[in-house]
Amino acid sequence: MPALLGVPFDENSSYRRGAAKGPAAIRAALRCDSTNLWTENGQDLGALATLEDAGDVDCASGSDAFVEIERRVAALLASNARPLLLGGDHSITYPVFRAFAKKYPQLTILHFDAHPDLYDAFHGSRVSHACPFARIMEQRLARRLVQIGVRTMNGHQREQARRFGVEVIEMRKWARTARLRLAGPLYISFDMDALDPGCAPGVSHPEPGGMSTREALRVIQSLRAGIVGADVVELNPDRDVNGITAMAAAKLVKEIAARMR
Repeated sequence: MPALLGVPFDENSSYRRGAAKGPAAIRAALRCDSTNLWTENGQDLGALATLEDAGDVDCASGSDAFVEIERRVAALLASNARPLLLGGDHSITYPVFRAFAKKYPQLTILHFDAHPDLYDAFHGSRVSHACPFARIMEQRLARRLVQIGVRTMNGHQREQARRFGVEVIEMRKWARTARLRLAGPLYISFDMDALDPGCAPGVSHPEPGGMSTREALRVIQSLRAGIVGADVVELNPDRDVNGITAMAAAKLVKEIAARMR
């Protein structure tokens, strides 16, 4: 069963803070009377025992936040739940994977993002939100990493992608890309700036030329591999316009949850 776990943490954001408010904004959008908890394939996530809410990780401990994130995720996995993390900046994916790798050593990651987040270090930090997939791949916490939506890749990150064997589908090639072929167990990591700023203005690092919300949903709904976990990160409510990005994030959470059951 999918289990929501909020991670109100943005200490590793490199530009604007605000992503720590993301979990509350996504939950508010999920409960908004303008919509409901039914998914597009006809599942009622509001039904009893369909979607658990495990609350939030206590991230007030500063440098110990990663330890607490890993502990809470490990506890959910031990109960056979399928964690669906609400971020938070993207650095949270690294401690999440330290927990996941112990149960699923052959994980495939499908990573939606404008940025590859493969820096070895960014502004002197190796745990920046610009670095989580470098840490994950160098420690072999996943078997395969497929990135889609990328449109800001520099020379260093291209070299990192070659080093780790990352499969990068840049946004400029997206329309010509064949259907993804992914085997489970599968983890989805969705950075909200994968979407075009017209669909998701409420992010700290908006990058023009991204996916529409429907394009992202189409990818998620087409997946056939077993999804064992996911995160939706980098929503910055301080930058949002009329809750557009929060509603998009909630929609993504619902459709991912539908594929996790």
